[in-house]
Amino acid sequence: MESSELLVDAFGRLPSTVRRVVHGLSAKELNSRPYPDGNSISWLIWHLARVEDAQVADVAGHQQVWTAEGWVDRVGLPLEAEDTGYGHTSEQVAKVQVQSAEVLQGYYDAVSARTVAFVSGLSAADLDRVVDTSWDPPVTLGVRLISSLADCLEHVGQAAYVRGMLTSGSSSGSS
Repeated sequence: MESSELLVDAFGRLPSTVRRVVHGLSAKELNSRPYPDGNSISWLIWHLARVEDAQVADVAGHQQVWTAEGWVDRVGLPLEAEDTGYGHTSEQVAKVQVQSAEVLQGYYDAVSARTVAFVSGLSAADLDRVVDTSWDPPVTLGVRLISSLADCLEHVGQAAYVRGMLTSGSSSGSS
């Protein structure tokens, strides 16, 4: 298996995982926080999509899906367009309120399509390209992609856990 095939498979699993988390949830459920300073499903899915979008756009040399394809307007959050959620305070987390699961899924699907298209064309040598010299050792493309993937998996897992908390005992709580 080529490294690009492995990355396509890994990143390609995320859309269905996101779908399992958000499917059938109301806006109220998506925006609900499990405790006063906790992250909502909306925030977790939006943040993982924003981080993947920003990181892949940076290393691929293209615009972010968020702005280039108009998702910033479709989602309509009261945040700066470049905001990814990194370092958000509880008050900023509370501002991430979506109207539907479809908008979250739509944005993530668009990000994922762009990511998969990018990684499908990579060679093993591409993965050794240094993309960030502010770290010691410098960060390669391969390390950045795996870091982004790990972050996405962590946040979608957190969102699945929150879903379970919100829907335990209800008919929408299937896994």
